[in-house]
Amino acid sequence: MDWPLRFGAFVAPFHPTGQNPTLALDRDLDLLVHLDRLGFDEAWIGEHHSGGYEIIASPEVFIATAAERTRRIKLGTGVVSLPYHHPFMVAQRIVLLDHLTKGRVMLGVGPGALPSDAFMLGIDPADQRDRMEEALGVILELLRSDEPVTYESEWFRLTNARLHLKPHTAPHPEVAVAAMISPSGPRAAGKFGCSLLSIGATQAAGFDMLGHHWDVMEQRSAEFGTQADRQAWRLVSQIHVAETRAQAVADVAYGLDDYFDYFRKVAALPVVPEGGPDDLAEQLNASGGGIIGTPDDCIELIERLIDQSNGGFGTLLVQAHEWANPTATNRSYELLAQKVFPHFQGSAQRPTDSKHWVIENRPTFMGAAGAAIMTAMAKHGEEQAAKDSALDAEIEEIESDLAAPAAPPESD
Repeated sequence: MDWPLRFGAFVAPFHPTGQNPTLALDRDLDLLVHLDRLGFDEAWIGEHHSGGYEIIASPEVFIATAAERTRRIKLGTGVVSLPYHHPFMVAQRIVLLDHLTKGRVMLGVGPGALPSDAFMLGIDPADQRDRMEEALGVILELLRSDEPVTYESEWFRLTNARLHLKPHTAPHPEVAVAAMISPSGPRAAGKFGCSLLSIGATQAAGFDMLGHHWDVMEQRSAEFGTQADRQAWRLVSQIHVAETRAQAVADVAYGLDDYFDYFRKVAALPVVPEGGPDDLAEQLNASGGGIIGTPDDCIELIERLIDQSNGGFGTLLVQAHEWANPTATNRSYELLAQKVFPHFQGSAQRPTDSKHWVIENRPTFMGAAGAAIMTAMAKHGEEQAAKDSALDAEIEEIESDLAAPAAPPESD
């Protein structure tokens, strides 16, 4: 790739049931502060309404709180499930956040990930993707146009609707569309000129579809006259690293099985590995969609993702989870910032080059330094000798004056 890779986090979040949810949400906020301090570029916050694990119901409310505790990290909705909301209200909320965060907010949208959420709201899952695309078109019209919008749908209506605040960001905050395995995400993103948020990169099937998703993006962009920008493409992956592979596997014994149990029984992904922590770690590493290992293992994973994307992408998002305890989890993020970021951003190259340049030219530098020291010592010796000589002359003069007979007193 010809550009430095950016890094972020995808915070669904995932908290095993049976714990204090208030403290779990506090940990999510603390995580964003930690990521901000480490130099992560962005974090995306999810919306879910059932299942007990992914417990943030309003990413906008969470982002408003997190924005007050962080300094530079950008914060995105990851994602707003558009079929659950009137599109006018989604646009209003994101513009308000855009002002409150001084441009640090991003709008991620999707059809809704959990069928149980749609069931409670009386929404047929078969309608979700079409409704997402319909709502997205209206939201972008509200954000991009100064003219009133009138629109009638089977599930919402707008009459001379216009946002009473222009976005803080010109022309508006970045808008990204989520993609899992189906082509609906890249189809919508390509049609409307939005960014692509490939959440499905965390599963083997999604890993296999990466290149195809971008093909769909480019086809739709050409069809609708929009621009498909690889640097605005984000991939989500499952990662936990430690100083050694053995330590990483030992760390995830804390919660890896609970995590996969959630996907087996609640989120209902089609293929979820079985086994204990060692087996699960091995299967995840072999799948290509994630890594439990060292920073070097993570670098290899990212390079495979770049190859699989057939041209590269802009940002790698680490899926937030509780595979390990909070201390080991925070350490994993630290190791990513210390060891992985520099490999893809080039930030460590100049210090490394400088070190090697000094080593290669050390004889020259040390010879020059030694000569300079000897010159300084000789100069000092000469200056000291001159001072000693002047002092000796002054002493001789004083002694001569003392030895001379005193002059007779003048008579009156």
